[in-house]
Amino acid sequence: MSVRNLVTHIEEAILSLLLLSMTLLVFAEVVARFGFNAGIHWAQEVTLLLSAWFVLFGASYGVKVGAHIGVDVFVKMLPAGVHRGVTLIAVALCLFYCGLFLYGSWIYLAKMKMIGIELEDVPIPKWTVMTILLIGFGLLALRFLQLGWKVLKGEADGFHFADEAEESMEIARDLKGDDGEARQ
Repeated sequence: MSVRNLVTHIEEAILSLLLLSMTLLVFAEVVARFGFNAGIHWAQEVTLLLSAWFVLFGASYGVKVGAHIGVDVFVKMLPAGVHRGVTLIAVALCLFYCGLFLYGSWIYLAKMKMIGIELEDVPIPKWTVMTILLIGFGLLALRFLQLGWKVLKGEADGFHFADEAEESMEIARDLKGDDGEARQ
């Protein structure tokens, strides 16, 4: 197994673990609340933190696999050289955005650590669980750097967004079949 495949498997395992943990925690809270008339007092806060980790960690994975939805009809109509330039400008803007969030997150986490605030329901310093801001935006910046490098080398021509319209048309063609009649 290559390093690239190993990293992908680790990313997928982390995302799966976060989603599974969140689902099981919400299920346990619902059973405790409605089945036994007693709740888990820290469940809501931990579920919110797990979902934040899932979203921020998953954003970089979405860029890696091209799972984000984008409107790039106009950009696809541009000549190849202009398309490449527009993509590089978009990557630069995305990196700038990540840089702003990394800077702001660093300041926020430093203040949280200095003040010593803990989570409301769990006795853990708040800055430790909020490090996902640095991790998530750092990984996102790394993915944009990788994409920019691929565009510069000519290995990629854009963001490769998920194209829902094209996928819908393919599904419609598959449902219609070769004989031209709709299948049930």
